[in-house]
Amino acid sequence: MRWPIGAALVITFAVTIGLIAVRPDPLPVGIAVMMALAGPLCCALVFCVLPIPPTSAAQLWPLGTGTATATYMCVRGRTGAAWINVLAMIAVTAIWSASTGQGFLHGVGISVINLGPLLMATFFAYTIRPAARAIFDLREESTRRIATEAAATAALVERDEQMQQLDQLVRPILSTIANPEQLDSTTKLECALLEAHLRDKLRAPALDQPSVAAAARQARQRGVEVVMVDDHGLDDDDDEIGPRLFSLVSTELGRAEAGTVTIRILPPHRQLLATILAYDPATGIRRLEIDHNVAPTFPVTQQIS
Repeated sequence: MRWPIGAALVITFAVTIGLIAVRPDPLPVGIAVMMALAGPLCCALVFCVLPIPPTSAAQLWPLGTGTATATYMCVRGRTGAAWINVLAMIAVTAIWSASTGQGFLHGVGISVINLGPLLMATFFAYTIRPAARAIFDLREESTRRIATEAAATAALVERDEQMQQLDQLVRPILSTIANPEQLDSTTKLECALLEAHLRDKLRAPALDQPSVAAAARQARQRGVEVVMVDDHGLDDDDDEIGPRLFSLVSTELGRAEAGTVTIRILPPHRQLLATILAYDPATGIRRLEIDHNVAPTFPVTQQIS
């Protein structure tokens, strides 16, 4: 009857995998309890089929594997469970030795030597682990600090880029305004177009694209009032969605000849991605509802009499 030895090998293998694979540190309490019980269980399974007396010290292998498990349990922060494991193995060995006529003290003698590695592992657990924890905490703090500094640097770079773009946009018109000459109609129109463009950049940053900006500028030059609102529904969509939406928005702006065009990107997790509401005194109201595939749905045109 050799199946108990096979069962003990399977249990030992499972405990070894658990020590390596279970990620939380220290080990979860439930896992630690099962590992603590595995050592004495393997001893009981193997000892019940051993010849009396054993013919080789290697036949007592569950004591060695159980002690190895206990030392690694100390490393993983479960020193108490490790001691329960080894003391239970000593108790099982002593009971087996006494019940087979070898003597209680003989069983204690052949198993108590496993306390040596456990004592060293316990010393490690109470001296090295706190230092290691402090090192890991410092590393995590360093990582967070680096991430914060990187975010701050990125924000500064973004601000500098925005300031440079703003300077390129605004400086020429400010220089013109600073001149003593009276502003002509062309300059006034340019000021209005620039003001509208800057407003679009603030209110609809997702639509701040060259094609959309050019189409909006041309529409405003034709007398169309353009309103853009970004509620950030495009932030989490695929990169392919944006260009298709920008193309559709540019097309709708290009067909507007008068009236008002309101473009809104809806908030996240809505059924629709965006809406475009165009009012033309000659043709009425036209509404486009755009889904997340950038397919215009439910176009509605209402004639205004």
